[in-house]
Amino acid sequence: MLHGSICVAAVAAVGAIFPSVASAYGPISSTKRGLVFTPNETTRADDTIWPESKGLTWYYNYKPEPEAKFSKYPQSEFEFVPMLWGTPSPPDSTEFLDTVKKLIEDGLNITNVLTFNEPNAPFSWGGANMDPVTAAQIWVNNIEPLSEMGIRVGLPAMTGEQSGIPWLQNFLKECSTLVSEGSSTTKNCTYDFVTLHWYDNFEGLASHMGQYSAAFPNVTMWITEYNYANQDLDRTQEFYKMSAEYFDRMESVERYSLFGAFRSDVSNVGPNGAMLSRNGSLTDIGAWYLGRTATGVLPTDGKSPAFKAMVPQVSAALLVAFGAVFALL
Repeated sequence: MLHGSICVAAVAAVGAIFPSVASAYGPISSTKRGLVFTPNETTRADDTIWPESKGLTWYYNYKPEPEAKFSKYPQSEFEFVPMLWGTPSPPDSTEFLDTVKKLIEDGLNITNVLTFNEPNAPFSWGGANMDPVTAAQIWVNNIEPLSEMGIRVGLPAMTGEQSGIPWLQNFLKECSTLVSEGSSTTKNCTYDFVTLHWYDNFEGLASHMGQYSAAFPNVTMWITEYNYANQDLDRTQEFYKMSAEYFDRMESVERYSLFGAFRSDVSNVGPNGAMLSRNGSLTDIGAWYLGRTATGVLPTDGKSPAFKAMVPQVSAALLVAFGAVFALL
């Protein structure tokens, strides 16, 4: 969840060039986009906006069980990804493993799972607040067996703080020790992708992703929470366009999910980062994220104009410009 993050400086040319390029390049739909499902009990009518849009391909809800409201959508259309949020009770429980296996036995095609939500952050920030030793044992009890079944697993989703990568490195070391016990050779815990969170500017995001690429080479990324928190509307929209274009173009980015699928008056990333206005209408960012044209709805607006399907147009010159800039990263 949202909390303070450290902005890391990136190549200065990126910040100078991208605002004009991003404004010329419109939003585009993408099969990489998913939903961070954070329902509000007073506005449950909003829930169906996301799967009905047909613009998102997957979702997670911080839980091991899927949402009953989404049960009519097959995994091939709107994939549910279970998550082991934090320390189970009791800590040696295999409830997550058992739940996922039961879902599979009942016919749900689970192919990916997410693990520990910001274990390097305290509960007050929305983090799972876990030490690497405890987390490693929970992983061995619940995640390694799923990996052995052929299910793809993601490393814990760390905050944007500099403590994230060292925490993961310590965690993997502890995990290796556990799975190597009784063996004459050193073994390692298995993972298939890394998971990132970010709530600061685009230059910092690109730099942060570069640090993960260096620490975990040849492994794809899921950016499962991101936004530019508590900014004015122009800056928030500019960040959205730049980051979406970047994620969609980067082969190293497998999936991403914008943290903003809620109404602006309950947003903890600031009202301008929300995908819905106060009355539940799609904002420009909400429409763009679903692969549609801008609605003209401000986060504080009550109007709800109809939106149209969008056919994106991207010139070869713009693509060349993007490639030239990011060759520097």
